Amino acid sequence: MKIAYLAGANSIHSVRWIEFFVEKGHEIIWISFAPPAPEAKELVKKTKFHEITPSLLSDINGPFAIRHLSGTVKKVKEILDREKPDLLHVHSAGTYGLVAALAGFHPTILTPWGSDILLGGFIRKLLLIFIVGRTDIFTCDGENTFERLIGLGAERDKISLVRFGTDIEKFRPEPKTNQSKIKIISLRTLLPVYDIESLIRAAAIVTKSAPNAEFIIAGGGDDRERLEKLTRDLDIEKIVGFVGRVENQELPKFLQSADIYVSTSLSDSGLASSTAEAMATELPVVVTESGDNKEWIDPPAGGFVVAVKSPEQLAERIITLIKDAGMRKTQGTRNRKIIEEKNNYRVEMEKIEKVYENLVSRK
Repeated sequence: MKIAYLAGANSIHSVRWIEFFVEKGHEIIWISFAPPAPEAKELVKKTKFHEITPSLLSDINGPFAIRHLSGTVKKVKEILDREKPDLLHVHSAGTYGLVAALAGFHPTILTPWGSDILLGGFIRKLLLIFIVGRTDIFTCDGENTFERLIGLGAERDKISLVRFGTDIEKFRPEPKTNQSKIKIISLRTLLPVYDIESLIRAAAIVTKSAPNAEFIIAGGGDDRERLEKLTRDLDIEKIVGFVGRVENQELPKFLQSADIYVSTSLSDSGLASSTAEAMATELPVVVTESGDNKEWIDPPAGGFVVAVKSPEQLAERIITLIKDAGMRKTQGTRNRKIIEEKNNYRVEMEKIEKVYENLVSRK
């Protein structure tokens, strides 16, 4: 098949998705509004890659984003008219979804990523209804996004629930070396929607009962300076380390060296990829009740689900795990099994290949 993707080359989600179909021998046209991330640089050489500038992504939240819209739509239409792909797959319902809807190519598949359709006010809802109405079929990776798509006008039988999946060969457990510290890790971006502030406030509580706790906060984002100041204000900068954005190939060793994974997100679609990767690495998890976490974690078998913006409850659950090595082991073993059975990357991508084949055959 000849498949066109309208997806950000700066996202590991796009990279992992497109990589599978390149490996399967499909011809790929890749259109991005952002330059390739380090993880994408080799992959783009194997596709017909188009980076459209000036990027809508650069100021999509600013007052001048709209000025790039018509020119971007025109460029995308020119590429699609020239390449004539069998289908267009759009990743995220924000800027990319809007451009695709205005470009008017068919058949088009839309995969929302979570916050793009779960958050926002009245104006965004109107835009999403427009985007959904101009899309042929949908895939999503969570029950909450599935129901949200229906609420925006999508027909139930045009939505396929397919997970992003986890590379269970890459993310796997490794024996831990003896260490005096218990390492708690977060991989969420330093933005308000991921509420790292609650984790830092929980860390201040945890250290009073468990002085052997060490917190590793991996991820970039605009909130870093404010969050680092908060650790100083709480006098816990010695136990909280900000390591910045970690490239995908380095993530397995970060998770393998940790003892507990934490996510304080306020909004997720389905099961966050980082949480799934931690589970695949046999970590117990403490996560907020966003997305479909309750369905995946099944407390206390695989970890704990806590209320959003609840540092006290978060701290309590972390302390429980710090003090019970047997529980950490039991929960981690269960989590690995769940990901192997229900969130295997290759199995999920093969489902998407079938979706593509069915769509093209109908066309």
